[in-house]
Amino acid sequence: MKYESETGESMEKPGKKLKKLLIITGTTGAVYAGFKYLLPLVAPFFVGYILALLLRPSARFLSYRMRITVKGKRYHMPIGVIGGVEFLAVLSVLGAVLYRGALKLCAEGKLLMVQLPVWLEQFDLWLTGNCHRVEHAMGLRPGCVADMAGDMLYHMVDTCKTAAMPFLMANSMSVISCLAKAAIVSLVVFLAAILSLQEMEDLRDRRDQSAFRKEFNMIGSRLVQTGKAWFRSQGIILFITTGLCIGGMFLIRNPYYIMAGIGIGILDALPIFGTGTVLIPWAVLRLAVGDWKQALVLTAIYLVCYFVRQILEVRMMGGQVGLSPLETLASVYVGLELFGFFGFILGPLGLLLIEDMVEAWTKEEETET
Repeated sequence: MKYESETGESMEKPGKKLKKLLIITGTTGAVYAGFKYLLPLVAPFFVGYILALLLRPSARFLSYRMRITVKGKRYHMPIGVIGGVEFLAVLSVLGAVLYRGALKLCAEGKLLMVQLPVWLEQFDLWLTGNCHRVEHAMGLRPGCVADMAGDMLYHMVDTCKTAAMPFLMANSMSVISCLAKAAIVSLVVFLAAILSLQEMEDLRDRRDQSAFRKEFNMIGSRLVQTGKAWFRSQGIILFITTGLCIGGMFLIRNPYYIMAGIGIGILDALPIFGTGTVLIPWAVLRLAVGDWKQALVLTAIYLVCYFVRQILEVRMMGGQVGLSPLETLASVYVGLELFGFFGFILGPLGLLLIEDMVEAWTKEEETET
């Protein structure tokens, strides 16, 4: 009878392994659903809150210094107003820097357009010379292969123009819609930052009094830790990649080696693009005109930058957030597959949140039992 009762009891209550499996499954599903469906809705407010945290020390200092006395009573300037002014000031400085950079890029673009006919002429000479060699080797009528190649290039350009116009017309409205949405989101972020500054103390009191304060603190600490690790690792990788690109541009005697190196380094920080977006087509073009040395240097720069990013990204992110290199690589890959552009940071963050919550809830379950 004792054996039957113990067996019946074990049949009614799931074992520890099954409980932990259910906790892991539920936590993983909750984190995925939160990132997939909830995060896009609260992202502007979250960004606004982060900006409010960054602006709060200086805004609070200025608020207490800028006091007005009316009929013997002192009034402080609202911290939200000061934070809004600071935010607009920072945006103005960034806008001025971007404007100067855009002017510089336009000047470089004009020089590029001046140089473009020279490159096209070199490519035409290279293509015509090879066509004449083929004609001579195969005993064909002089000029037939060159004429055929010219017709093929003309039809290819004409086909690209014909296909590009409907694409541009069809996507023009979507571009306008995206710009309008970006403007609305920016306005929401700005207002959220001001209101968060004004209501910071109330928000903290609500968080501390909430039944989920442990989870809020856990998520907040992990967000701060992962965010710092991400910005630190990307900053170091950007610095190294930019230095490598500037050095490579100097080796090939590019007159704009500083601007080109900085531009390619910034492009490498974008997951969709990378250094290969510029260096690979550039190497192919130099190879097409017969410049083997420059093509090899450009290919070597791309390979070095690629492996530097892959190695440092995994090691630095994992070392700073508490994940092994294999866990970091796997979480980054899964994050990119599930969440796209922002999966690089959401993947490791999601894995850390799952580990922390599973550990906390497992300990809580064991304490209750």
